[in-house]
Amino acid sequence: MSRIGQSRIGLSSYAFFWQLSDQVSEPLTIHDALGRAADLGVDLFQICDYAPLEDMDDADLAAVRATADGLGITLELGTKGIQEVHLRKFLHIAGILGSDLLRSMFNTPGHTPTTEEAVDIFTQVLPEFEAAGVRIAIETYEQVPTQRILSVVQAVNSPFLGICSDPANTVAALEMPQQVIDQVAPHVLNMHIKDFAFSRKQGWVGFTYSGAPLGEGLLDYDYMVEKIQPKTRNINQIVEHWLPWQDTEAETIRLENQWTQQSLDFLRSK
Repeated sequence: MSRIGQSRIGLSSYAFFWQLSDQVSEPLTIHDALGRAADLGVDLFQICDYAPLEDMDDADLAAVRATADGLGITLELGTKGIQEVHLRKFLHIAGILGSDLLRSMFNTPGHTPTTEEAVDIFTQVLPEFEAAGVRIAIETYEQVPTQRILSVVQAVNSPFLGICSDPANTVAALEMPQQVIDQVAPHVLNMHIKDFAFSRKQGWVGFTYSGAPLGEGLLDYDYMVEKIQPKTRNINQIVEHWLPWQDTEAETIRLENQWTQQSLDFLRSK
């Protein structure tokens, strides 16, 4: 079982980003990915931004739940957008999958809610989420200043609305990871764990900001854990990657699997 005290280690579908995509010759199904997670000794899987999920009917979703149950895996759910109809759709999906958490992000194409609009939306829908026992965790990312996300969470003031911490995302908005960790720590409900680094581009002209194997990049994991205290607060830690496509499909898949194993080994050693 993959646990750190009361904090569980999980894999995200982003840990299988390339293998679940049509960029590979034989893409995994979500059932395959769940099987891979079980093989790695993982009992928590976050299906996050996985487009085929939205096209599944209730029977298809129940089949995913059945696969997870058969493998002893608990499911979490992730999407993008906070429009009321969208959140209610994913509350329905969460109910079938048995997820008690929905991670989301504010903006989607055609909908970039103001602070006031976001507060109003959550005020309207949260009673339904509370009744179902499902919490919403808004992820930190570069499109929305962290302080604005926090202002919404604080204004709504519900234990069913909080933060999905991912300090890697905010660097593109010149928000430094330690600063973001300090800001969001009291409100975190879920943690995305991925490392990141800058590398010089060819000819030393500019940089590429991309993923790194966990423990080898710029993420100060120990600082983050000290501030957020996932062990004592029962906050799950979900492994993701920012792995660029490599020269070949085979090398991409090999590295994706290697990064996943290294992430699990790193987290289990803590």
